[in-house]
Amino acid sequence: MSAAPSPQRPHGDRTPISAVVITAGQSPYLSATLASLAWCDEVLVLVSHHVETVRQLPEAACCRIETHPFDGYGAQKRRAVNLASHDWILSLDDDERLDDAAIAALQSQDLSAGPASYTLRRRTFVGDQEILHGPWGHERVVRLFHRDRCEIADLKVHEAVRSQEPAERLSGSILHHSFADCGEILTRSIHYARLKSQIIREKNEATHIWMLPLRGLVAFLKSYVLQQGFRDGAAGFAIALSRIVDSTLPRMLLLGSSVRDDADAPPPPACPQEAVPRA
Repeated sequence: MSAAPSPQRPHGDRTPISAVVITAGQSPYLSATLASLAWCDEVLVLVSHHVETVRQLPEAACCRIETHPFDGYGAQKRRAVNLASHDWILSLDDDERLDDAAIAALQSQDLSAGPASYTLRRRTFVGDQEILHGPWGHERVVRLFHRDRCEIADLKVHEAVRSQEPAERLSGSILHHSFADCGEILTRSIHYARLKSQIIREKNEATHIWMLPLRGLVAFLKSYVLQQGFRDGAAGFAIALSRIVDSTLPRMLLLGSSVRDDADAPPPPACPQEAVPRA
């Protein structure tokens, strides 16, 4: 089910760009996301829930709205990319928006020749505080790419754009308002843990219980000390704690599942009497 396609915006000599956004329809920042994409030649919003809420947004009036049940972040993003009208894709999450410098850089970029993808700096906020250090302090993400020369990894969480060609940097930033407070940093990590455990299982990564404390310690020290997360105060400490969760909880769930599966499995058949060695 979809709304009527939005009229194509004139783009002159510029290579046309389709912006794609996947959403459940409840993000308080979705309006700002769509407003920062209004200059694109097409804005496609793929909604998994609360479709009418999205349609009622003033910024959605010029968007093309498609619907599909959520089946993982990677699969949902790939579906949105495939539905787009143009080959050059600008992808944002529903809690991200472009700043003015990024919009200017994107509008002026000549896409007719050059790399298959471009990165932008992502500036993450916890409440009103911008995170300047730790693993999120200097983060760059691929957001503009040619869909025939790149692919989106079909991961259940933390999907990423992959290309054989190196990405080029663009000026400007994506403003990422994903966390209302420090507590949300930890609850989000816990929420994603089961999805990440499935990814680890699919990759057949070796997991041992004795490695988990070491993994957690290394992840914390890297975030809080080496990357100077301590300079972001309580938020930096919460981020470092979330790195412990990210590096240990998915593997712990996987190990626990293996133990449960073994316990629930039927006992092996008894050895035939003649196979039992004599004392």
